[in-house]
Amino acid sequence: MTLGALLLTAAYFLHCEGAVVINRDVLNDRPILGVLSQEQSLYLHSKFPEENYTSYIAASYVKDIEKSGARVVPILIGKDRSYYRDIMGKINGVLFPGGATYFNQSHGYADAGQHIYELAQELNNAGDYFPIFGTCLGFELLLILASGRGQKENRITCRSYENRPLNFTQNFRKSKMFREASEDIIDILKNKDVTVNVHQFCIVDDNLKSHNLTKDWRVTSYSNDENGVSFVASIEHKRYPFYGVQFHPEKSSFEWKLSKNYAHSFEAVKANRYFMDFFVNECRKSQHSFANAAEENRYLIYNYEPRFTGVLGSSYQQCYMFEPRGTVDE
Repeated sequence: MTLGALLLTAAYFLHCEGAVVINRDVLNDRPILGVLSQEQSLYLHSKFPEENYTSYIAASYVKDIEKSGARVVPILIGKDRSYYRDIMGKINGVLFPGGATYFNQSHGYADAGQHIYELAQELNNAGDYFPIFGTCLGFELLLILASGRGQKENRITCRSYENRPLNFTQNFRKSKMFREASEDIIDILKNKDVTVNVHQFCIVDDNLKSHNLTKDWRVTSYSNDENGVSFVASIEHKRYPFYGVQFHPEKSSFEWKLSKNYAHSFEAVKANRYFMDFFVNECRKSQHSFANAAEENRYLIYNYEPRFTGVLGSSYQQCYMFEPRGTVDE
C-alpha cells in the first residue's frame, strides 16, 4: 500500500468515531447491529394519524437479532451522509429489513441504504470488516444498489406468498453463509416448506447477467414462485461480507397473523434461526464501539416502545415508530 493510501485510510478511521482496524481472530462478544427504518406505510399512518410518524421498524427484526446475542440501534431515514458515516463507526453491521416501500422516494429507505452500502464498501476496502444483511426488500435493495440503481430497477415482478424449500446450487457449501451449516439445517431447508416468502418482485439470473453481477456475487440457492419462476433465494458477495435472502427468516418465530400461514413448526423455527445466528457471528468480527456506555445507551432501541400493531390489523405483531413529521432533516 502506498503512503498516500495509508494516510487516506488513517484519515477515514479518524473521521469515523469508534472505527478501528480489527484483528478478526478476536471476536466481539457485545455486538450491536443497526436496523434501517423505512417510510411509514399508509396503513400504519392511518392508525396513528395524530402522531404522524415518518418511519418504522417491525419489531420481529429486532427480536431476531436479539435472540442471536446482539443488540439493536435503529437507523433513521431522511438523514445526510454524515449521520450514516458516524453511526456506522459505532456499530458492527447493518440489517436492511423487508417491507413495502418504493426505491424512488427522495431521502427514504433506498437513499439511506445507498449511503450505508457505499460507506460499507469504503470501510471494507480500507481493511475494516463491516457486514450487511438484506432480507426480502433489503435483499432486492442490495442487488439494485450493486446494479447502479438505474431508473429501470434491476428486478422483475413475480408472485410468491407461500412457504418454500431452497434449491441449493451445486457449490453452495463453498459459500461463507452455508459453509458451516449443520447437515440437519440444510436438510430442513432443502426438503421442507420452511422459508417464508412474501414478495411481488424478485431477482433472477438474467438480472445478475444483464448488470454483470455474476463476477461479484455468488448465488447459493433458488426458490420457485407461484407461477414456476425460479428466483434467487440467497446470495452473498464474493469480496465483501454482504449477504441477502429473498425470504423472511424472522417471521417463523415472531409474526403470527393467522391469514398469512407462516411456517411455525419446530423445524421451521430451528432452520430459520440459522441465518441471524450466522450474521451476528459475522458482525462479531467488527470491533467498532461507542465511546462509552452512556453514549451507547442513547442510541439503543430500548429508548423506544414497540406498539402492538397486530391488534390493529397489521401483518406485523409489533412496530417501532420514529420521528413525527417536521423533525426529519431536510
